[in-house]
Amino acid sequence: MKATRLFTAAATVLATVATAFAAEPPPGASSCSGCHAVRAGVETVVPPLKGRKAADIVDAMKEFRAGQRGPTIMDRIAKGYTDAEVQAIAAWYEQQR
Repeated sequence: MKATRLFTAAATVLATVATAFAAEPPPGASSCSGCHAVRAGVETVVPPLKGRKAADIVDAMKEFRAGQRGPTIMDRIAKGYTDAEVQAIAAWYEQQR
């Protein structure tokens, strides 16, 4: 019984910490909002990132780095992030609703 309560308490603490960290954007993510709209109703030709699948964002960044997408500012921006930074930013944007 004690182990169950301890496990439940630990799981609750971990869930709370994970939620708190998810609310804060990882380094570099805030610069994306300069072009990618973060509010609904804002019209732009640049697609929103909010709620987009992390794998899609990661793939797009890899394609920009490799020059496989049309030349935009993104081919230069993508080269400024490490793989780990791209993963963290993509995961964060996926969680945003």
